[in-house]
Amino acid sequence: MVEVRQLLRVLVPEGSSTSGREAITILGLAGHHVEVCDPSRWCLARYSRFVRKFHHCPPLRSDPAGFLRYVEHLLSSQRFDVLLPTHEQGLAFARVCDRLTARAALALPDFASYRMVHGKAGFSRLLDQLGLPQPPTRIVTSADELRGAVRFPSVVKTSVGTASRGVWFVRDTSDLNLALYDLESGGDFDGEVLVQDLVTGTTEKAQSVFCRGALVGFHAYRQVAAGVGGGEAVKESVTRPLVRAWLATIGAHLGWHGALSVDAIMPLDSTTPLLIDCNPRLVEPVNAYRAGTDLVDLLLRVSRGETPAPLAESRAGVRTHLAMQALLGSASREGTRRDIVRECGRLAAGHGAYQGSTEELTPVRLDWLSAVPLAMTVALLLASPRLATRLARGGFGAHLLDRESIRAIESEDFCRTLSPSSYNGSSSLP
Repeated sequence: MVEVRQLLRVLVPEGSSTSGREAITILGLAGHHVEVCDPSRWCLARYSRFVRKFHHCPPLRSDPAGFLRYVEHLLSSQRFDVLLPTHEQGLAFARVCDRLTARAALALPDFASYRMVHGKAGFSRLLDQLGLPQPPTRIVTSADELRGAVRFPSVVKTSVGTASRGVWFVRDTSDLNLALYDLESGGDFDGEVLVQDLVTGTTEKAQSVFCRGALVGFHAYRQVAAGVGGGEAVKESVTRPLVRAWLATIGAHLGWHGALSVDAIMPLDSTTPLLIDCNPRLVEPVNAYRAGTDLVDLLLRVSRGETPAPLAESRAGVRTHLAMQALLGSASREGTRRDIVRECGRLAAGHGAYQGSTEELTPVRLDWLSAVPLAMTVALLLASPRLATRLARGGFGAHLLDRESIRAIESEDFCRTLSPSSYNGSSSLP
């Protein structure tokens, strides 16, 4: 018997991240009614035929209370079946989860658990507590402590940061001085800073969905080719039963409810991966979808109070790519216009690393509007390849959190700032 899925009205509370954009594709292909709110009028989600309506909202970074009031207004003034956090707004939602679940279905753990894994220092301590492997790690709070803790080569990370923000590769004294300058000028020693021994190997990611502490869905992939900032331009699904077991341990310990992902390094001289980061959300879920594991649908079901049976293992060897990441990566590695044109040719023909691979971020054949940001990226890089880093930084926008907004959300007064407010500034897609 073929299962008939209920079509839902889903609010995606940001449209700028690659993870959010990919979730929208999966939701749209399933036939769900998708609406998006984002502080940028020109976010990636604006260029999707699957988005029925766009709402211009206050920025999470500089006005988390205003952002939450806006989301509450949308949920109370319109009917949505599910609120689906796809990036850092989950921290704010976890802080006031009871208020939101009174208006729409939502899958999140308690705030303390979310906050623990949202910060790199908290996640590192949790790994130590559970006896799970990570690179040798020191946590410091001052420049002097950092100088004493660093061993070349190392990776220095701020506790708060996503999309490769707040990461320095320190191979010598010159790199260390640069990192110290950036950390001190940015005020990062107001919080915790991690120093990890640099481990050479392949970057991998694993993502999962939990239902009240029980793991019900899992998928892992490895990086085949890097894009700008170290993100994946080409990825391939893999089988990682050990990482699955570790994620199950973490989720059970925290009583996790919703999505949870980890980053890992597979060392060149070992078959045991090391956990290096955690994201309390799904990360670019299309590779899992193509490999037969629809984690977005599973998250919808968990959000709506179902207790689904665990999904079967996804297929290994399924390759997907992000053309925009590939082009930005080519240009950022001192690529010339000729290099960019050649990369376009390889993408179009499916040659090299793209052989047998499908596009996951801008699937033009499925969603013709997604051709717009892809074409704009190509045009800008051909005009000036040096724009690659600046274009990539455009994704580090107002939909993300920083130290100040996190402190505001954590404060005792935060919930009192969420007094009802009137909004009438939503706008529809053309």
